[in-house]
Amino acid sequence: MESCVSRGGTPRLNFSPAGQAIRARLRFDPEDFQMTIVSLHNDNPLLDGRQSDRAMMVRRGVQRMLMEMRHAVLPELTLASGRRADLISLSDKGEIWIVEIKTSIEDFRVDRKWPDYRRHCDRLFFATHKDVPLDIFPEDCGLILSDGYGAHMLREAPEHRLSAPTRKAVTFAFARVAAGRLLLAEFSMDARRDGPDISAIVSGRRDEPA
Repeated sequence: MESCVSRGGTPRLNFSPAGQAIRARLRFDPEDFQMTIVSLHNDNPLLDGRQSDRAMMVRRGVQRMLMEMRHAVLPELTLASGRRADLISLSDKGEIWIVEIKTSIEDFRVDRKWPDYRRHCDRLFFATHKDVPLDIFPEDCGLILSDGYGAHMLREAPEHRLSAPTRKAVTFAFARVAAGRLLLAEFSMDARRDGPDISAIVSGRRDEPA
């Protein structure tokens, strides 16, 4: 059984001997699986605490927009380059999008490695909020404005299609990490006995028909 503990105010996952055996057998990287999928509760055990309140606000709005577009969405996915995508999504047509969240001018200016994300997606977007000047963002990337409750795509991103091997690798990583996080979320809900509603979500019983 898995249980959640907090060390220094940061939620962590504490594995029982059985859970440790499962993790070792499947070779899970706990750094990947401790990122939240969708923040259903403020005390979500998979929330790692590294995101600012503004970044989380922007992220929630973008997640809702992408879900309405029938995208599967995953936050904080480690790419082959070692960098983490703030949000990565998979459309119903198989397109891979990456959304980089910027919450201030300085946040954008200190990041000079964002062009690397193009190697891992078909379309690259920036997402921000109303207090950040929109003209700082490059015109060759998509642009999304979020208020936390939803988001609006101000500019579509140009397409730069991935090669078949890269697409396969990114899709495989997406699927493996998403499944691993769902497993840990299900273990967590069992340990905390939060009721059947959340359990039904993470177990897939409420998934829409394909």
